[in-house]
Amino acid sequence: MHHRPHDSSIVAALLAACALAAAACTDNETATTAPELGRRAAAPAPSPLATVDAFGPSVTLWPFTGDDFGRTPKDPVNLIFAGQADARALRAAFLMLDGDRTAFGLPPVPPFNCTWSDNPNGDVQTAYSEPGGWMGSAIQIACGPYGPIRFHVRFFETGQGVVLGGAHFELLVPGTTTHQVLSWEIAKQLVIVDMMRTGLLDPSAPKMPSPVIHPAPWRGIPAVIYNGLPPELIGLLTTFGAPAPPVADSAPIITDGSAMIFNVAGSVDGQPGVFRNDFTITFGQLVPKPFCASGPYDYLYVAGPVSLREQVVLTPSGNLMAQFHALGHLDLTPFNPITMTPVGEPYRALVQEHHRAMLTDRQNGASSFQLQIEIPPTGPFRGRLVMHLDVGPHGATSHSLDITCTP
Repeated sequence: MHHRPHDSSIVAALLAACALAAAACTDNETATTAPELGRRAAAPAPSPLATVDAFGPSVTLWPFTGDDFGRTPKDPVNLIFAGQADARALRAAFLMLDGDRTAFGLPPVPPFNCTWSDNPNGDVQTAYSEPGGWMGSAIQIACGPYGPIRFHVRFFETGQGVVLGGAHFELLVPGTTTHQVLSWEIAKQLVIVDMMRTGLLDPSAPKMPSPVIHPAPWRGIPAVIYNGLPPELIGLLTTFGAPAPPVADSAPIITDGSAMIFNVAGSVDGQPGVFRNDFTITFGQLVPKPFCASGPYDYLYVAGPVSLREQVVLTPSGNLMAQFHALGHLDLTPFNPITMTPVGEPYRALVQEHHRAMLTDRQNGASSFQLQIEIPPTGPFRGRLVMHLDVGPHGATSHSLDITCTP
C-alpha cells in the first residue's frame, strides 16, 4: 500500500531532503570503495596546520574536525583548553552546572536554561595536533534534549596538556535523526559563559581569542531549512550576523574564524556511575536516496522507528567508556519529489550504527560503524553501505567506506 505524506508534512519533508542532500550526492552512481588506512599505522598529518599561543606554550593543530583523517574538513575547532586542561575534568565541570545563566544576561527560557549531559549519540569525529597526532571525540556533551534544538560539544584530549573542542548550536530535522548546524558562534559564546561559571579559569588571565584559524563563515544552512525557522530563532541567528530570510540558496553558518583559548587553573573529579538513555525516533520523511541513486530526482519516503541506546560509564579510578547503538527497520517508498506521488512499490531497509569511545590516563580511542542495507539488496539501484572509523589508541587510525550497488 502506498503512503503519501500529508500536506502539512511537506515542509518538514523538504527540511530532511536538504539536510541529507550532501549524502545523496556522494558515491551514488557506482560502487566505490575508499582506500583503507592500515589499522596499525597513523594517517599522515592534514593541511593546513595553525600554531597559536596558549598562555605561554604554543599549540599546533588542524583547525577542523572530520571523519576521514583530513580529506574533508567538517566542523571548525573553536575551543582550546590549556593550562591544567583535562577532558574528563571538563566534562565533570559542565555536568555539575545548573541551567541558571541569568547573571550573564541570558533569559531563563529554552535553550538558554539548558543543562549539560553526556551525548554519545553524536557522530564520532577526529582532530589533529602536534606532537600528539590524531585523536577521537571520546567525550561528547550536549546542553538541551535530543530535539528540537540543542548545544553540542566534542572534546579531543591531545595528551599534551591541551584539549581541543568543537561546539555548535543545532536543529533536529523533524522526523529524522539528522541534526543541522545553525551556528558555531552562539555555541562558543555559551561555552564561554559556562567556563566562567565553573570557576576553573585562571583569574589573572582567564581566556583570549586566537587569531583567525579557519574561514568565516564556514559551511551553510540550506535555504529550505533556514527560511522555515521560527521568527524567534531567526532573530537570535541574525543577532550574530546571519542574514535575514529569505535566502535563495543557503545561509552562512556564522563564525568569527577564531577559537577561544581558556587558561584552565583548576580541576574537578567526575562522579563515578553509569549514565543510560534509551529512546526511539520515528522516521516519516521524504529524503534523497542516500546511495545507489539512479539520478538527482531519486527520492524515498522513509518511515519507521529507529531505536537509540546510549551508555557512559565513569569508573572510580576515572576511566571513561561510552557506547551508542542505533537500530532501525524502515519502510522505503520510491517517490517523485515534484509531483509528491509514489513511483514504485515499498521495500525494506536495515540501518545500524555503533559508536564506542574510551578515555583513561593511558588510553584514548574512539570508533564508529555504520551499516545500511536495502532489502532485498538485489535489483536496479539497490545496494548497501558500510563505513568504519577507528582512531587510537597509540595513534592507530583506520577509515573505510564501501558502497556496493547493483546496476
